Amino acid sequence: MRAQRRPIHAVSTWVRRQPPKVKAFLAVVSGMAALVLLRFIVHDHDNLFVAAEAVHSLGISVLIYKLMKEKTCAGLSLKSQELTAIFLAVRLYCSFVMEYDIHTLLDLATLGTTLWVIYMIRFKLRSSYMEDKDNFAIYYVVGPCAVLALLIHPSTSHHFVNRIFWAFCVYLEAVSVLPQLRVMQNTKIVEPFTAHYVFALGVARFLSCAHWVLQVLDSRGHLLVALGYGLWPSMVLISEIVQTFILADFCYYYVKSVFGGQLVLRLPSGVV
Repeated sequence: MRAQRRPIHAVSTWVRRQPPKVKAFLAVVSGMAALVLLRFIVHDHDNLFVAAEAVHSLGISVLIYKLMKEKTCAGLSLKSQELTAIFLAVRLYCSFVMEYDIHTLLDLATLGTTLWVIYMIRFKLRSSYMEDKDNFAIYYVVGPCAVLALLIHPSTSHHFVNRIFWAFCVYLEAVSVLPQLRVMQNTKIVEPFTAHYVFALGVARFLSCAHWVLQVLDSRGHLLVALGYGLWPSMVLISEIVQTFILADFCYYYVKSVFGGQLVLRLPSGVV
């Protein structure tokens, strides 16, 4: 086992010693390599979006297991769960009035479990909630997302209000994990179940981003035209990329910790 860990440790040490520009370049190259691999493995790229929803649901299931088994919500951000519930509820509404499909059912299931997690944190396990660590002001993200949705939204034939809601849930989803990252930044130590959940979010975000990027490549840009004109098509892609890179740093340390055999993830200063 020790012999297997040496190459991984050597690579992680080398990456850690590189300047920020080199790390960013390596992250971009790794992301592009993963996209190329997915393009050849997954023939129907719509399955990537379904897989992203499934992984998100799996992450929520990990939280449910944690809350039921350990009877504690320490390390979890209530504000992140509330932001998640908001964008899921808005997206669910948009799905019902604009395009009802399998994604609607997945969103409904994820919203139900997210609301249950919120209920457990607020009422059943309130004594273990780290309210002082969960100090991210959510109006810093909700307000700008609402303003951005008013300014940049789809130019489709749907009702004006529905188009604004659609844009709002896209923007809010991209930044909904920020309060959870703030909690982990404040504690510096992330217990296993919370780490598994956040890593699942990172994987889900990447699969969703890969779905959009590959769809654009396969349609040779026609998908962007179908989404409407103006800045909206670009903002959709930017939102997907932003929410992927927000969690990229944490996912790196998570994988490094798992291969190193550490059950508890300790984050260095400056991470997330």
